[in-house]
Amino acid sequence: MTPPLHIVIPVYNEGANFPQLRSALISAIHSPFEVFVIYDFDEDNTIPVVQRVISEGDRRFHLVKNSVRRGVVGAILTGFRAVERGPVLVVMGDLSDDLNIVDQMADLYRQGFHLVSPSRYMPGGRMVGGPFLKRNLSRWAGITLHWLRRLPTSDATNAFKLYDAEMLRSMSIESRGGFEISLEITVKAFLEGYRIVELPTTWQDRSQGESRFRLWHWLPLYLRWYFHAFRPRSHQPRPLVNPQQS
Repeated sequence: MTPPLHIVIPVYNEGANFPQLRSALISAIHSPFEVFVIYDFDEDNTIPVVQRVISEGDRRFHLVKNSVRRGVVGAILTGFRAVERGPVLVVMGDLSDDLNIVDQMADLYRQGFHLVSPSRYMPGGRMVGGPFLKRNLSRWAGITLHWLRRLPTSDATNAFKLYDAEMLRSMSIESRGGFEISLEITVKAFLEGYRIVELPTTWQDRSQGESRFRLWHWLPLYLRWYFHAFRPRSHQPRPLVNPQQS
C-alpha cells in the first residue's frame, strides 16, 4: 500500500491565510494526505487557527515546533524528519502555490520518480506578480541549469516540490538559510542519479502578509548550489522508486 502524501508547511504568522489554505488543500487534493504545520515560536498567529482545526476533529493536521533552527530551512528539515517513508510535499503557507496539480504530482511519484518539480518556466507554466529582480534571477537560474547542465527541470529554485522520503534521508542537507534548500536538494538529487520530472505550474504572488524573501542576503547561498550543479555526476540514473516500499 502506497503511504499517504505528507505535506510540510513552514509558517510564519499565516493565521489570516490558513483557513483558505486548508480549504484549498481539501478541495484540490483527492489522494490521502497528512499535513505538518511547522512553526518557529509560540506566539505565531497560525497556531490557534490550526489548533481549532484539530479540536474540531480534523486529525490530518499536526502542529510541530521547529526543532532544528529558527527559519524556513529548519522548519522544512523538521517536517522532513517527521516523515519516515513515502512522498513529502513542501507547500508555502502564503497561497502562492497551485494546489490543483498536487494529484498529478502524486501520480508521477507513483510512477516511480524521486523528485517531482512543478515549473513556472516550462511551456504552460506561469509566474504572476512578485518582485521583478527575483522573478528574472529565478528564471535565469532555472533555465540555464536546464539547458547548460541538463537538469530535468527548468525551475530548480521553486520551493514547491514533492520528494521521496528515502531519498531525503540519504542526503546530507547543508543549507542554512532562505529557500536555498530546494535548489540544494534538486542539484544533489541530479548529481546522485535520482529520477526527476517536471510539470507546468502557475505561481501567484502572496495574497496577504509580508514576504520573508531577502534576495541580497540569500543570493550567495543560491550561487553556491548553482555552481555545485556543474560538478561531475557521481551516479548513473537510479532505478525508479517503488512507492509500495518507500
